[in-house]
Amino acid sequence: LCCCEYVDRRGRRSHLAACCCDCQELDEGCDRWLACRSLPPGALESIAAAVADRLRVPWVSGAVRINVSLVPPLVLLPVLLHVASLHFLLGLVILTSLPAVVLWYYYLTHRRKERTLFFLSLGLFSLGYMYYVFLQEVVPRGHVRHSQVVALTCGLILMLAALSRAKKDPGYLPVPAGSEKAAHQGVPSKGGRGSASGLHGITTSGAASSRAVNGEAKGYSRMAADEPEGVKKDWCTKCQLVRPARAGHCRLCGRCVRRLDHHCVWINSCVGEQNHQAFILALSFFMLTSVYGITLTLHTICRGRTPFVALFYCPGVYSDYSSALSFTCVWYCAIVTAGMGYILLIQLLNISYNVTEREARLALRDNTGRRLLGGLVIDTGQYNRGFLCNWGHFLSLGSSPPQRSAEDIV
Repeated sequence: LCCCEYVDRRGRRSHLAACCCDCQELDEGCDRWLACRSLPPGALESIAAAVADRLRVPWVSGAVRINVSLVPPLVLLPVLLHVASLHFLLGLVILTSLPAVVLWYYYLTHRRKERTLFFLSLGLFSLGYMYYVFLQEVVPRGHVRHSQVVALTCGLILMLAALSRAKKDPGYLPVPAGSEKAAHQGVPSKGGRGSASGLHGITTSGAASSRAVNGEAKGYSRMAADEPEGVKKDWCTKCQLVRPARAGHCRLCGRCVRRLDHHCVWINSCVGEQNHQAFILALSFFMLTSVYGITLTLHTICRGRTPFVALFYCPGVYSDYSSALSFTCVWYCAIVTAGMGYILLIQLLNISYNVTEREARLALRDNTGRRLLGGLVIDTGQYNRGFLCNWGHFLSLGSSPPQRSAEDIV
């Protein structure tokens, strides 16, 4: 294949120049639209699949397909923020509707049990664009020192490094060779019990999206009564293996994960035994960097006021477009930071009580846990050994490779 050729979803050789040619789905849809006839069931899905298959860019070994979910954040976020900078009321409407749209898309993909790169691309592009606005609109005003820019940049780099580590293996259990296909399908069977791990409550877009339901897969049963007393193991019919205690099956990833906490849509991966520490570290660096960047920006565009007061009262900020854009980006960062702060708070509380998000959800379903701190944390009491011991256990996660035992035997 040359750089502009590719093999389409039907196995035929095609070219980028023919992206609008021989598209039966789109032709049929246009014909029905011109004839004022309704589309048959599944027609929109076929058209969307055809468009997604032809959305490609040239590459060395053939045209590479672009994931459609990557495009909206790259296009809509700068446009919406610039429009919101034109007037206070426009900013109020857009910054209020953005979390609602992200929530709607989250529940849409969650209901369909789909993995999407939308949230990961939105997060990464938001970081890059906020940093770009900071360098282009805030730093040239001369009120930010070079050392402060270096500190903000280092915080951003550390956060990205921790995020890269959190994207790696969360602690997948080895899948038997004969059941790899079944393990990756992630379709629940009808003959068993299932549960889901998700939100304690609904907050902003960042908070609601990140605590995605990990979807404990249906179709597993407890092991027989001849198992040693005190050892809790599950048989997963999807992965065809015996799971150790605290492991769970993610229906989005289609794999069983050791000490599964939840499936996070912001990293498009599960949070488990091997990456939970990196996940907390990434959240912590994000909070510190974001709050620091917001403070520097507000000190620059709202001189003489504390950051908290300037966030709600900054007269004259819409007098010039540069200040208005910076102020709009500050409010966007504040909304996202509030959501991520809620996530971090819940995670820290869960670690302090040595309970995972999945276990908290199961305890709520079975009415076996206690609501503490106004319902922010669910204490199952099963693994709680005190504050210091719980944190010591968390800090030792992944420090040594898991021993091969009965749970790895099919």
